[in-house]
Amino acid sequence: MVNRSPAVAGMFYPAKPAKLVENVRGYLDESDPILLKPSENRQVKALIVPHAGYQYSGSIAATAYRLLSKSYGHITRVVLLGPAHRVYVEGMAIPYAEAFDFPGGSIRLDIPALDAIEQLPGVCVSNEAHAQEHSLEVQLPFLHEVLGEFQLVPFVVGACPSSQVGALLDYLWGGPETLIVVSSDLSHYLPYDAACEIDQRTSRSIVERSINIDGREACGAHAINGLMVVAREKGLTVDVLNVRNSGDTAGDRSRVVGYGAYALR
Repeated sequence: MVNRSPAVAGMFYPAKPAKLVENVRGYLDESDPILLKPSENRQVKALIVPHAGYQYSGSIAATAYRLLSKSYGHITRVVLLGPAHRVYVEGMAIPYAEAFDFPGGSIRLDIPALDAIEQLPGVCVSNEAHAQEHSLEVQLPFLHEVLGEFQLVPFVVGACPSSQVGALLDYLWGGPETLIVVSSDLSHYLPYDAACEIDQRTSRSIVERSINIDGREACGAHAINGLMVVAREKGLTVDVLNVRNSGDTAGDRSRVVGYGAYALR
């Protein structure tokens, strides 16, 4: 087995380690703190975060990752799911690798967990699905910054029933040592006002733990729906942390991509 090398360093985020750390810490420091009610002050079990270039969605993702500021050294495993952008995937693709590298560091994979779930329905092995996929890669520097050392269980999710994704997440759920992260953007390439309306509607669906979100509303719809299957079963609630789009961050407003950050606890 070999390590999976970065594919979008220098494009989606800085390729130089020092600049990358500066970038990530800057977004975390500048993110608005989330004030939680006492009843909501439970440990975060899952996050939904965007995956565009940092100049577009880094500030939105940082709002979610900031909630993990007290989890350094406590969360030791992250189950990370993102949609397939480069190759067609039927089901949920795991890699044949020992670690995922990023500029300045490396995150070991939880090999026993990957071996254990390889036979679950919908799971396949595909290094091709992971090789150029940015939806997982862009999360690694943020996760490393807020958690320190941890093991990763990565999936590229293609066409897949929500029940299969839910069964996989339930199998890997673990305890407080395990965090679930779903990487997803929201609407794509709509005019600003239309995108805002659709993304707010999608956010309401996520809060209601809908399992019927579609790809026009969120590119990571299959993974989100699977997460919501388990969220319903386990009684998790959803907090909306930040919903904006590229017209708010680093682009014009004629054709925008939506981004949302959500926490499940």
